[in-house]
Amino acid sequence: MTIHDLEPKIVFGNFYGITRQPRPSKHEEKIRQYLLDWGKNHGVETFADETGNVIMRVPATPGFENRKGVILQGHMDMVPQKNADTVHDFISDPIETWVDGEWLKAKGTTLGADNGLGVAMALAILESPELKHGPLEVLVTYDEETGMTGAQALKPGILQGDILINLDSETEGELYVGCAGGLDASAAGTYERVEPTDDLECWSLAVKGFKGGHSGMDIILCRANANKVAARVLYALVTKAGVKLLDLEGGTLRNAIPREAFATVYVPKGGADKAKAVAEAAFAEIKAEYAATDPDCQCVFEPYKCAEGETCDHEECLYAADADAVRMLQAILACPDGVERMSDQMPGLVETSNNMAMVKIYKGEFAVKSLLRSSVDSAKEALATKMDCVFALAGAKVTFTGGYSGWAPNAASPILHTMKEVYVHLYGKEPAVMAIHAGLECGILSGAYPHWDMVSFGPTLMSPHSPDERAYIPSVQKAWDFLKAVLEAIPEK
Repeated sequence: MTIHDLEPKIVFGNFYGITRQPRPSKHEEKIRQYLLDWGKNHGVETFADETGNVIMRVPATPGFENRKGVILQGHMDMVPQKNADTVHDFISDPIETWVDGEWLKAKGTTLGADNGLGVAMALAILESPELKHGPLEVLVTYDEETGMTGAQALKPGILQGDILINLDSETEGELYVGCAGGLDASAAGTYERVEPTDDLECWSLAVKGFKGGHSGMDIILCRANANKVAARVLYALVTKAGVKLLDLEGGTLRNAIPREAFATVYVPKGGADKAKAVAEAAFAEIKAEYAATDPDCQCVFEPYKCAEGETCDHEECLYAADADAVRMLQAILACPDGVERMSDQMPGLVETSNNMAMVKIYKGEFAVKSLLRSSVDSAKEALATKMDCVFALAGAKVTFTGGYSGWAPNAASPILHTMKEVYVHLYGKEPAVMAIHAGLECGILSGAYPHWDMVSFGPTLMSPHSPDERAYIPSVQKAWDFLKAVLEAIPEK
């Protein structure tokens, strides 16, 4: 069985077309043109705004002209993550899918169902003239995953509807009415470097095999952060075995929990056995602590092996002065990471968290990039202050950018009431009404369109932002049937 055999065919057919378009964040040229061409080929009014968001419109079906206008909304970009042994270029290669029982997966990469399936459902609605709905628009934003740039750039007055249905949630049977705000933190500093002597041997350290995942939705799972793990092993090596730190790099995206980190060190000649014992002991403790969440994690500590044809760059051979190495590793270990506080308002919901997403120590430069999230703006600012203090003690400066507020729940939302009634009618039970510890675009979009009544929902996805991302196939049919029924039930103006 392949994606072409899956139901509903109209949704999975559109999703297949989207998977053919390379679309990592900030490289949306091909998917944007695909959407513009799709609209032209299907006779749908389609255009891009001045910044690159794509907007589509179809009129109401006969008899539904007096219904409130609805905007279906999703984003065109995807998170580009792959396994270390997967050969894939996200700038040029399509996503290759496969069916594993009731799950649709990708071959060693992220699937892009976040948010490709939501966009596919919107396209399927547009090309189904037999469906009943009022005036309908589709908004597909760009660069959602790395800054919500498209949503922030959207100008007032372009869209005409009254109700926004965001299709970027990831658990079928749940309606989302609130989300966390976010803030990017970039710490930067420098360190002294030292010439190696002849009594030092070069070794490499790799920590890998961690689960990773979405830095908002999966942060509650308390999985290990590879950057933290690497720093913990390196700190033991530096302080207990006299090891010298050359470089460290881990993590690739601010909104993905780091799964791998790599370092290069010098081990004193004759000290290899001691260093190996220290590294093994430190990692054994970590592996035991994360046995439930990251059972497949590994630590590989071995003599450095030059790649074929690799020549030594003198600048890369200098190591961090001992005091500076300790200072930087202490900052990484002390930096807040994971769940900071749970919500008092909604039990089981994370209120505030940080993902220490990317770490780099290289050629005299020290950098740590994090993504803070909170549904409470003051708590987000307090966490930012804590991080600023940690890195100030380490002699580094933190710059905060890209801040945005969360989406405050509205229990009296008319569209929420309608959607709950429709769900009960279809499935005989109440949907869960939730807020999410992730950055849906609704909060930002409401700044330009404060009158919008908004709800978010979608099919069930697991492990988004990681190569384990997968879509639960039966949930797509349920989400599709629900969306069609909701559009037919939209009230009059």
